Amino acid sequence: MTSAKSARRPHHWRRDLIELAALFTAVAVADAIANLIGHTPDGPYLLVASAVALAATAAFHTWWARRHSHAPPPQPDSDTDTGGAGSALTSSGVEADVETVLWRMRTTVRDTPGTLAALCIALARHRIDILTLQTHPLAEGTVDEFLLRAPAALPAQQLTREISAAGGSATWIERADAHDLVDAPTRVLGLATRTALDAAELPLALRQLLGRCTIHSLPALSITGRPTGESAPVEGVLEETVMRLRDPSGGVITVERPYLPFTPTEFARARALVELDARLGPRVPRSEDVLTLPEGNEITVRRADRGDLAAARAMHDRCSDNTLGLRYHGPVRDADRYLDHLLSPRFGRTLAVQTASGRLVALGHLLWDGDETEVALMVEDDWQRRGIGSELLGRLVAMAVEAGCESVYAVTQAHNTGMVAAMRALSLPLDYQIEEGTLVITARLDATPGLPAAPHGQSEQTPQARR
Repeated sequence: MTSAKSARRPHHWRRDLIELAALFTAVAVADAIANLIGHTPDGPYLLVASAVALAATAAFHTWWARRHSHAPPPQPDSDTDTGGAGSALTSSGVEADVETVLWRMRTTVRDTPGTLAALCIALARHRIDILTLQTHPLAEGTVDEFLLRAPAALPAQQLTREISAAGGSATWIERADAHDLVDAPTRVLGLATRTALDAAELPLALRQLLGRCTIHSLPALSITGRPTGESAPVEGVLEETVMRLRDPSGGVITVERPYLPFTPTEFARARALVELDARLGPRVPRSEDVLTLPEGNEITVRRADRGDLAAARAMHDRCSDNTLGLRYHGPVRDADRYLDHLLSPRFGRTLAVQTASGRLVALGHLLWDGDETEVALMVEDDWQRRGIGSELLGRLVAMAVEAGCESVYAVTQAHNTGMVAAMRALSLPLDYQIEEGTLVITARLDATPGLPAAPHGQSEQTPQARR
């Protein structure tokens, strides 16, 4: 709304003079016509007839205007308004009967007025709907990130060419899905919540926040206890396609994305997640499941962390050299050195199995290995062949599916029939590869409708959940 003071137009004396001159002219013309007609024999009748005609014309004009002001808008011509397709358009501008796909696109434009408008015009020309838009200001220029709904017949190469012609440079595009429809603030808050509940979620949260990237957690101390020399300042370091953040548990978190440089906005968001993790300190969800083995023994499956280090070392002491060798693929005497790394939530998630007396008898690890995910199992000799390994593996794979991993792999040996059988029991597509004398089994998780969303699955061959 506009106030009366701001809506008042300026007063000009020239306009008043023009209006007065027009009024005097009209009066003089009317007087001349009246004198001319009034002195004729039929003059008075002509004046009355003219007045009636003017009144009738005014009434007809008023009726016509009121009737057509409420008429529906005319239908658009199908050959001109719909591009000859002959189909109605949705509110998004894309034809209703045309198959569409979602794209994530990022391009760099000059920071001048009109550059974003040129991109929008280029997209509208091809009936592309802009669902979300984020801007990442740079020192020179601006990075615009779009979520687009485009006709499926429009190839990505043509879309990239159109954006380049409209002024975009360093354009990157990839297919999106329904999960990308969540706006950026909501997604960041969800990732912060997951990170706050579980320290192991930080690498996954960074990966989901930054898209396809490789994340490495490099500890400050090696497995042998020697300093690795890896460190980063508190505020972190941003070097185009590499981001280095200080790990709250020691060492450095390195994030690499070779195909697309990071923006200062993305760096600030990633640093905020790391700072949240540092303030909350070590934390692991304390959920437990009590299962009953076929022979009647009860076991408890729960998350493990570095607080279980002493119990895990005691389990190592009770395991045979053959069991330790199958698990760690190296000298048996070095087995204990890996536990501090494996039990750290920074490098993945660990499930522990303990008996009713509290003794730790099995460990299952889901390890973040860059942009890949490894699963590993170890069951104490006296508790093998009871379904514990299959139960742990099923839960670990369910965790990987929940985390959005595309595949998991296990490193073992060909004569480790227990691990091979457990991987085959997943009923997933498997790839086998021999690397340096060891067997690498990769399970693809893109066809996992039968796996549980949460790690509470069971089968006839696995222990039964009691509560």
